[in-house]
Amino acid sequence: MRNFSFSAAILLLLSLIWGGCSRQAEYQVSEGGVWNTTFRIVYRCNRPLGDSIRAVMKQVEMSLSPFNDSSAISRINRGETTMTDSLIRRVFIMSQKINTASGGMFDPTVSPLVDLWGFGWKNTGREPQQAEIDSAASLVGIGSCRLLPDGTIAKKHTATQFNFSAITKGYGVDLVAEMLHRNGCSDYLVEIGGEIAMRGTNPRGEAWRIMIDAPVSNDTSVTHSRMAVISPQNTTAETASVATSGNYRNFRVTQAGERVWHTIDPRTGRPATSEALSATVIAPSCAIADALATACMAMPLTQATEMIDSLGNGYSCLIVTSGPDSTYILHPSTRFPATN
Repeated sequence: MRNFSFSAAILLLLSLIWGGCSRQAEYQVSEGGVWNTTFRIVYRCNRPLGDSIRAVMKQVEMSLSPFNDSSAISRINRGETTMTDSLIRRVFIMSQKINTASGGMFDPTVSPLVDLWGFGWKNTGREPQQAEIDSAASLVGIGSCRLLPDGTIAKKHTATQFNFSAITKGYGVDLVAEMLHRNGCSDYLVEIGGEIAMRGTNPRGEAWRIMIDAPVSNDTSVTHSRMAVISPQNTTAETASVATSGNYRNFRVTQAGERVWHTIDPRTGRPATSEALSATVIAPSCAIADALATACMAMPLTQATEMIDSLGNGYSCLIVTSGPDSTYILHPSTRFPATN
């Protein structure tokens, strides 16, 4: 009788332990607002990590936000220091690689031209003259900037400005995902402002599935509708990331009545001419996906898909153009997953 009671007690203890672990490993949700957008993070872990998630986001802001006067990149832009931190260095290196891969179409030093055309902090209310474009363009060129061995950064010109916004949101997603993984989370989906990284399985035990929003252009406006649902992961043991860039919300009309979009071609100093309404990119890193999506919006359609295909396995894109009667046309690269 005593042996039976002991065995029953052991079984009861193990049952409580297993039950407790199961309960602790339930999926949790952290959501809210950050960087003038929203975030939603679903993860499976044995403890809540909301404070750690917020800490990572704050670290990104204090390093890379050009909208925070106290950030490291703002102080570099004002010429108060040339010293970088690890986040700036990592983003700078990725940006130079994407700049090369895109033939210069992705360039985080393009802010003077963005401002000149009225899409940034400054808006003159008029179309810039060629002399003004040439002057602003002389400050642009991340390929002419360098990271030095002592951790400092050398600008192309003292007035060159770094705005890594087209890669920072994706990088923030990556850093949150890395933090979750360090804390033992193998199942998660991190979404900040529509940029996403995912690993493992969802709460139903299936591969993560995401919906891609479709911008539909017509003569007077741009509306939205569901375009596709995809499963970007090749295997649940890998991290897959998705980022989307679009021109359909941010445009202005010139004095000649021409509609121009906010994506600037660094080579000409003028708004890029593109058929694309949006570009969705899948990549192993959300920062890289974010930057590539921006580059795709500044490139001719065929050139953009060829660039993505050239990067190899793990990279694919879906570019959307407008069709007749307020429809849209999908242009997937070779390895883009099947849609439904």
